Amino acid sequence: MQEDFEVTPWDVEGNVDYRKLVEKFGTKIITDELKKEMKKHAGGDHMYLRRNYFFSHRDLDRVLEDHSKDDGFFLYTGIGPSGPMHIGHIIPFYFSKWLQKKFDVNLYIQVTDDERYWTGDGTTGEIDSYAEQNIMDIAAVGLDPDRTFVFKNKEYMGNMYEAAVKISEKINFSVASSVFGFNSSTNIGMIFYPAVQMIPTFFEKKRCLIPAAIDQDTYWRAQRDIAEKLGYHKAAQIHSKFIPALTGPEGKMSSSKPRSAIMLDDSPEEVRKKVMEKAYSGGQITKEEHRKKGADLSVDVAYQWLKNLFMEDDDRLEEIGRRYNSGEMLTGEIKKILVEKLNNFLEEHRKRKEENGEELKRKMMYEGELAERMWNRKIDLDQ
Repeated sequence: MQEDFEVTPWDVEGNVDYRKLVEKFGTKIITDELKKEMKKHAGGDHMYLRRNYFFSHRDLDRVLEDHSKDDGFFLYTGIGPSGPMHIGHIIPFYFSKWLQKKFDVNLYIQVTDDERYWTGDGTTGEIDSYAEQNIMDIAAVGLDPDRTFVFKNKEYMGNMYEAAVKISEKINFSVASSVFGFNSSTNIGMIFYPAVQMIPTFFEKKRCLIPAAIDQDTYWRAQRDIAEKLGYHKAAQIHSKFIPALTGPEGKMSSSKPRSAIMLDDSPEEVRKKVMEKAYSGGQITKEEHRKKGADLSVDVAYQWLKNLFMEDDDRLEEIGRRYNSGEMLTGEIKKILVEKLNNFLEEHRKRKEENGEELKRKMMYEGELAERMWNRKIDLDQ
């Protein structure tokens, strides 16, 4: 039976069945037992885990074992600068912040300005501009500036090239084309790129944990095939679901469709207008029918965003779900709740960016303790 959805590192189409996707990719669901273990080690839980927004993993149990034995681990994630950032882009960085703080670990953030040029997402000037904007938004998250290293591939490549040479030698075109779908029309930049994206997983001799959406899992499958041959750990991952576009539950939010996404620079009025006019509703067409039948929470975008991302209070969420599902609460009411949550989130984010974004950006890229160490070393996998 053919699936009615498609997930690749570059695109997501259709209504994703996450159970089927886990089976297809060969990952594992984060069980309640593993959540309890995570909570014990972290000294608390996180809403994204509690609500199953981060839902799948590879070797998360081994990461926790390493932590318990004081072997430690480190974090790695990234951003492809193809435009201004939206809510979906920034959420993994907030989760990375929590992981960094709770486990006291280093975080490496790769800005893939090379890949975005090869995929045709803009001129070099446009991509450079997007990269600077994106890094400013990452700075506003409030990561530890002395334990975070943000780097642009083109700028840092001189420090990484030796590692890229050794990684690329381990992956033949047959494997690359099978894993990534490359064909005779793929430019050779994209064919080489997976080796570049794998390099940060080898920045330390500890196990690497990658918080990212599950569409990026493809890269780490290839890394896991070669890591031990190079004397390193297989990369571990913790996968999030996709944040649905405002306009419907299928696919994911995209910066190429700004009207269906909440951008980080949207004004309060723009947020209100987008949510009230565009957010896909699980409610009924008429008020009378809605009072009788209630809403379908599984497809309602406002409810799903509150549940997965913005409503920390479990009791309040349960009350909203009960009232909306029964028809007591109308679509306009739940949308107003989401508008308030979104605008509060964005206001705090923008405030941090305006107050100390430039300073934090400079530290995480060049002047912080971890950044200085990384600029003073060449990544050589034989070390």
